Amino acid sequence: MKQSLNFTGTGVAIVTPFTSKGAVDFPALTKLVEHLIKGRVEYLVVMGTTGESATLSKEEKKAVIDHVVKVNKKRLPLVLGVGGNNTAEIVETLKKDDLSDFSAILSVSPYYNKPSQEGIYQHYKAIAKASPLPIILYNVPGRTSSNIAWDTTIRLANDFKNIVAIKEASGNVEQCMKIIKYRPDNFLIISGDDNLTLPLIASGGDGVISVIANAYPADFSDMVRHALIHDLKTAQKLHYKLMEITEQLFADGNPGGVKYLLSLKKITGPAVRLPLVEPNDTVKAKLKKLAY
Repeated sequence: MKQSLNFTGTGVAIVTPFTSKGAVDFPALTKLVEHLIKGRVEYLVVMGTTGESATLSKEEKKAVIDHVVKVNKKRLPLVLGVGGNNTAEIVETLKKDDLSDFSAILSVSPYYNKPSQEGIYQHYKAIAKASPLPIILYNVPGRTSSNIAWDTTIRLANDFKNIVAIKEASGNVEQCMKIIKYRPDNFLIISGDDNLTLPLIASGGDGVISVIANAYPADFSDMVRHALIHDLKTAQKLHYKLMEITEQLFADGNPGGVKYLLSLKKITGPAVRLPLVEPNDTVKAKLKKLAY
């Protein structure tokens, strides 16, 4: 039987704040981490897609990671994004880097290469053999251009005891339900789509790694907690309170939407790095109208 991993509830894929000149804004990052801890989320995810890890140098990544670890002071579990489309490079990172401050890694399925299901399996097999930490698979076909099929997920979950969960952002609820139905004991199904979190939990899922919770950690994590104890009436109220705002966050690209929302709340600035740009004026106006 797999060792249970306590990553039920709400994790937050934290943004990397930038100054207006494009540098990492460490005071804003401090403010964000404190905001999330105060909002009672269950854990933080560093260096994910929402953190714009693809545009950070190695030095910047290390500085951001070190800063989050320092500010967090072991108050919340931390998950580190370690993924890519070069399997050997990921394996080398896992063998060499000090991961002692983290409870798990989140590893995105290889992008651009478009591997077969067997290629995806062998990729994660190599990572599982190298990783000193539990692994959360990350399926996000909208970014990677390939889907981890539900039976590939089940095969990996059964074959490797340190593959303990999947962040499912395929948007395919039927696929998610297949994983829930056939998963081994203690394998977690974590939503990667904020607006599908409630239906996924109602189907037997275990929580979310969220974007909207950067801005509204208290309301969103409360929604998840109520859903997990089957208090659907309360969960539904919070879900619909946030639904339209969440739609607008992704209307013109992530994390531009949530960074603009965070700027309205005076937590971080709105800046993103190219090739991303800030949301268009229509989206900004809608977010400003919906923000609370």
